[in-house]
Amino acid sequence: MAARRALKAVLVDLNGTLHVEDAAVPGAQEALKRLRGTSVTVRFVTNTTKESKQDLLERLKKLEFDISEDEIFTSLTAARNLVEQKQVRPMLLVDDRALPDFKGIQTSDPNAVVIGLAPEHFHYQILNQAFRLLLDGAPLIAIHKARYYKRKDGLALGPGPFVTALEYATDTQATVVGKPEKTFFLEALRGTGCEPEEAVMIGDDCRDDVGGAQNVGMLGILVKTGKYRAADEEKINPPPYLTCESFPHAVDHILQHLL
Repeated sequence: MAARRALKAVLVDLNGTLHVEDAAVPGAQEALKRLRGTSVTVRFVTNTTKESKQDLLERLKKLEFDISEDEIFTSLTAARNLVEQKQVRPMLLVDDRALPDFKGIQTSDPNAVVIGLAPEHFHYQILNQAFRLLLDGAPLIAIHKARYYKRKDGLALGPGPFVTALEYATDTQATVVGKPEKTFFLEALRGTGCEPEEAVMIGDDCRDDVGGAQNVGMLGILVKTGKYRAADEEKINPPPYLTCESFPHAVDHILQHLL
């Protein structure tokens, strides 16, 4: 790993870290203001595929977070970029609310499968349609492979189990575009003018947020909100740079020890 440099950027996960659905993590808005009062660049990185970036931004504004659209980098953006790069016509296995982020993409007579979190579409007929496309040679693009995520009514299955089922059934390997892929983190940092060794990632997912960030050279801070479960920090090697109670505590640590 490259030598640690002065901190220039902080990447922050959204659902589970700043908020859980329509409820903000206590103190998160004020903590974000304190972080913005420093010289670091703040970016928000999310694997959410349940809604478009515009809907996500509206949710955050209602929760009184001061965040602009150009500060958010989503796995939906990364997936769209890959679809355009490959020039394919995807079968979009995503939530209907995420479809605006694929506006203008040709989807008739599909020759690829793009899969995100789509609870309303995860039934046998639709999955079997995707299975047959993959058997015919269509590429499988997974927006991410999270095992589960946090909702206000508890933990819920993520897209990972469904991606893995399609991989298993068709003996193929998905191209994953969201966290914890290295390209996702590097793309999120593009335009900030800083290297991974000058950045910190804060998130509630030990593997996807913290492990992924640390694999590219960032520091990773795991928060015990959202999907966190006891001993999550033992699931990755090296372990998180820091495990703390919540986003405000992570900001406290950054202000006291990293700046």
